[in-house]
Amino acid sequence: MKALILFDFDGTLADTAPDLAAAANLQRTKRGMEPMPYELLRPVASQGARGLLRVALGMQPDHPEFDTARTEFLADYAASSTVHSTLFPGIAELLRDIEARGHAWGIVTNKVTYLAEPIVAHLGLAQTTAVLVCGDTVGRAKPYPDPLLHAAKEAGYTPDRCVYVGDDLRDVQAAHAAGMPAIAAGYGYLGGDEDITLWEADACADDPRDLWAAIEGLLPAGTA
Repeated sequence: MKALILFDFDGTLADTAPDLAAAANLQRTKRGMEPMPYELLRPVASQGARGLLRVALGMQPDHPEFDTARTEFLADYAASSTVHSTLFPGIAELLRDIEARGHAWGIVTNKVTYLAEPIVAHLGLAQTTAVLVCGDTVGRAKPYPDPLLHAAKEAGYTPDRCVYVGDDLRDVQAAHAAGMPAIAAGYGYLGGDEDITLWEADACADDPRDLWAAIEGLLPAGTA
């Protein structure tokens, strides 16, 4: 039996930061503030509304206006989530290569279903992914192992025949808790002072085009 390669979505398969940053900056302009430089928003793109509103508006979840700002941000993002989002260079080729080798691949993201599905479809991934598990698919999202275990079960694989790739510490934590080797995507949405070597991932890839070599080195015996 071949292997199942599971990927985080934002910052791993897809560069969704431009649309996320645009929605965050829209919250600033609505409040009479100048747009914030993209370079300041990109590192927190994987942190969703909480991280983006913290940077863009200086709001923490206990701020009295946070819930309103979050609702507006999500509505604006949902309306324009496919304007600038693209697959990272080399990802389309990687997924085709995985399929050509007889393996399956899937997506496990903390993005909720109504936000994830349109982008996955827009980028042409909906028809070929073996499984899509979103942040609201099961009771607990990453860093808990539940979504990864659910993805493996849905696709018909045991955890020991899976590899997980992600660009955040929670991805590594979730993979290890699920009994899967983890690859840290160093090209993702990392802050300048982020040291992914501290995540204790089983492998790292600083470029999407380096992912296959990292994946191949972690495949279970007899599956390569």
